[in-house]
Amino acid sequence: MKATINGVTVELVQGDITDLDVDAIVNAANSQLILGTGVAGAIRQKGGPSIQEECLRIGYCEVGDAVITGGGQLKARHVIHAVGPRMGEGSEAGKLASAVRASLRLAEKHGLHSIALPAISTGVFGYPLESCADVMLRVIFDYTFEELMHLRHVIVCLYDHHAYQVFAAEFARKLTDLQAEQD
Repeated sequence: MKATINGVTVELVQGDITDLDVDAIVNAANSQLILGTGVAGAIRQKGGPSIQEECLRIGYCEVGDAVITGGGQLKARHVIHAVGPRMGEGSEAGKLASAVRASLRLAEKHGLHSIALPAISTGVFGYPLESCADVMLRVIFDYTFEELMHLRHVIVCLYDHHAYQVFAAEFARKLTDLQAEQD
């Protein structure tokens, strides 16, 4: 599923984010930037030790922010480590929105044309998938209205069919709302 909004292609795909050939993939990170399980574990395994070594040099990232490293042995040249909220810590939607915006800003700042994001915080951090789809897609759609010089392709990569279906339903709703606003 995809749409072009203000010259930016926004796309949903189902699969393994570490297999995508994009300028950067986003890691659903923790504040200590330790590549543990889930998306981070897959990045560590396929990307090799250089990504974790760079993360250790950076040392820390606030919830709602993001940092960038090289992509190691991944197809992606960079990994953007976005720290989303843990469910129950408070202000989760705002923190998730901030982490997504920080990721997109880093991509633009570094002259990247394509980025792929997972469903941030929905794994061990326990954020509800439906709420994640709402927040992430709202931020991504809104970001296409910024004055972008580089970013032209934003992918949300969902690992399983259920997550894809949840995001696809929200994508369709947001696209309908956007078209209604423009009419």
